[in-house]
Formats: sequence, C-alpha cells, structure tokens
Amino acid sequence: MNSYRQPGLVLTDRHFTVPLDHADPGGEQIELYGRQVVSSSRVSEDLPWLLYLEGGPGFGARRFSGAEAWLGRAVREFRVLLLDQRGTGRSTPASRQTLPLRGGPREQADYLAHFRADSIVRDCELIRPQLTGGAPWTVLGQSFGGFCAVRYLSAAPEGLSTVLITGGLPSLDAHADDVYRAAYPRVERKVAAHYARYPQDVERARAITAYLAEHRPESAGHRLTPEAFQSLGILLGGGSGSHQLHYLMENAFVTTPHGTELSDAFQEAVRTATSFAGHPLYALLHEAIYGQDERPTGWAAERVRAEFPQFDAEAALRGDGPVLFTGESIHPWHFDVDPALRPLRETAGLLAARTGWEPLYDAGRLAANEVPVAAAVYHDDMYVDTAHALRTASAIRGLRTWVTDEFEHDGLRAGGPRVLDRLLALVRDEI
Repeated sequence: MNSYRQPGLVLTDRHFTVPLDHADPGGEQIELYGRQVVSSSRVSEDLPWLLYLEGGPGFGARRFSGAEAWLGRAVREFRVLLLDQRGTGRSTPASRQTLPLRGGPREQADYLAHFRADSIVRDCELIRPQLTGGAPWTVLGQSFGGFCAVRYLSAAPEGLSTVLITGGLPSLDAHADDVYRAAYPRVERKVAAHYARYPQDVERARAITAYLAEHRPESAGHRLTPEAFQSLGILLGGGSGSHQLHYLMENAFVTTPHGTELSDAFQEAVRTATSFAGHPLYALLHEAIYGQDERPTGWAAERVRAEFPQFDAEAALRGDGPVLFTGESIHPWHFDVDPALRPLRETAGLLAARTGWEPLYDAGRLAANEVPVAAAVYHDDMYVDTAHALRTASAIRGLRTWVTDEFEHDGLRAGGPRVLDRLLALVRDEI
C-alpha cells in the first residue's frame, strides 16, 4: 500500500480484486481502487469506517485537496474510503479506448451490464471485511451513490451501520419512461427561472441556435449542433449553474474577416461542458440504471421528449418562443457528436434494447428496514424527482428526511460540512 500526506490527512491507495460477474465468483476478475483517508491526528486510532459512493453513474470518487468540504467533517470521526466504482477512475475504467478489449459491440454491452448498482454493492460487500474486519460501516451516497445505497439496504443491510443519502433517493419502481416524463417539466421550470434571471439570454440562445442550425461547426472532433447546445441545460441543476450558463453565452460571437462567427472560446467552453471523455459510462449506462424488468429502456429520454414539443429547437426558431435547454438526459445523437462516444454508438444501442434487467430494490425488505437512514431531499432537484424521492422515503422504514430549498443537487459539494452534520444529527436523533 502506498501512503502519502496532504494537509491534515494521511491517504493510502487501496486495491481490491472482485469478480466481473458476482454470479460467477471464480470467473474473470477486475481491479477496483479506493483512496483511504484518515485525519493525520487520528491515524493510530480504531475509527469506524465511512464509505463514500459518488454520483453518476460513471464518475470516479472526487479528488480532494486536503481536509476540504464534507471530507474535513467526516475525518473528525471516521476513516473514509473514497471508492472509484467499477468502470470509473482507477477501477478498471471503461471507455472507447478500453472497451474494444472485450470484443465487438455485443461483447461490450454484455460486459457493461455488470456495471450497475447491484454489482457495485456486491463489490462493496467483498471490500468491507478486508477493511473493517467484518464490522458494518456507514455509507454516504451522493446522487447515483444514493441509488446504490438504497440497493445496499435492499440486498445487504447487515453490512451497514448507518446510511446517509444526499440527492439520491430513487423511485423503487419507475420505468425510465416515468423518470423522464417527470424530468422534462422540472427542466422547463429551471430554464424559465434562468431566463427570468437573465432575460437577455433568450435572444442570445436563439441566435446561437440559429447559427448552429445553419453551420454546425466542429471543435476538436466535437460537433456542435442545436441539440448539443441545448444540453448545456445540465448546468442548471447546480447551485451556480445558471450563472455559469449566462457567462458562457455572453461572448458567444466575434466579428471576423468572414463575418460574425462563434468564438473559439465559446466553442471550447461548450465542448468542455458537454464532453463525456472523462465519464463515458454516464452516457452508456444512464438509462440502464433504471432498468428493473423485462422492458428495454429503449432510449427513453429521446422517446419521451416527443411528448414535450416545446423542447424542439427548430420549432422555437420558427416562432418567437425561447429555445429551451435540456437537462440530465442521454440521446442517440450524443453518440454522433462526441468523439469520446462515437465508437460506442452500437454498444449503447444494444444496452438500450436490452431486456431482463434484475430488479434493484426490495420493497418488502426496505419496509422492514432497521438500519438508521437519513436523506437530504432538495426541494426542486433537477436531477432526481422530489415526488419520487419522498415516495421512496416513506417506503423505507425509519428513514428521516431533510427537505430543503437551500441547496440544489450539488448540496453536498456546496454545503459539505453542514449537510453532513445535519444528516448525522438526524440518524442520531439529535434533531
């Protein structure tokens, strides 16, 4: 094990070997990575463990610089494991570069079917005894990490001492269609709020969309289309996202010898904000995380979008209405415009068509839950439907909620120590 220091912390690289397919424990193995973190003043103490599960899917655990944000609060009483979930970060990463090692699109899709919450939880249960000696641990799940935590409560509650969830209570039974049918009205509200704050952006967005409809420029292999521009609405789910979107658009155009063009700076900013190069699993598995029965997810976000014609950019340009941004949704065109995804289009299509997904949540077991659980539910979360989250909260015995409009979906990042303090107080009956 390799240990090193940051201000106030001692960090240790941990590596684990787990089966690719937990139904075949003697079969192919993959390597996982986790970063063990402890306060430098408590290195020799026998501290309880806290496992952090990042949002996504597809993101490795956050890389901290010292005892910042919620991590500084956590190490006051826990030894923390920042786990890169399988396929992310340093845990056998899955991307356009590595997936061809599996074979063609069919083999890649079959491989990726093992990268959902059910497999992640079984990974955690193999890792836990190696670290805790068999003792249960606290799990902190952010967003998709919260989905994994609810799966954990359903499948292996004996491994849990406490569960803390931030912006990550999934619907227990919604199909992907239901998820996006609830999502589009939320996104529309966020866009309306953005335009109310920055009314000048209505015409800016129309002008940019009109330019893209005619020219469709390309930057570093990334094709900028009206749909790709609309997808910048994903920023609106964060606390500062509306401001980021406004500043991104304000210098979109420059005057050149050839006339008015989109600036290189704008195109680069859009490419950076919309590229999946750093987290391709997000695009590949985003709808698969909702699969729980024989039905395929079938590009749900794309199909359901047809029920909300106000999101049609071309129709908006033909009239005088605003161009609406979209939110956290993945569409077939993503695999055309993004060079990090382009080679994986057929693989994505096979995952969208896949049937027979294993149910992820056990309603009966959750109704009999005995593990202390607290969840932060953000009042108008753009990424996770509040009504779905509260329905799930009421279905998990003993779960205590903190419903707040103080934060957006990134509350754990924005309000770190205070959010963690609040959840710990809830599970300890201090509030």
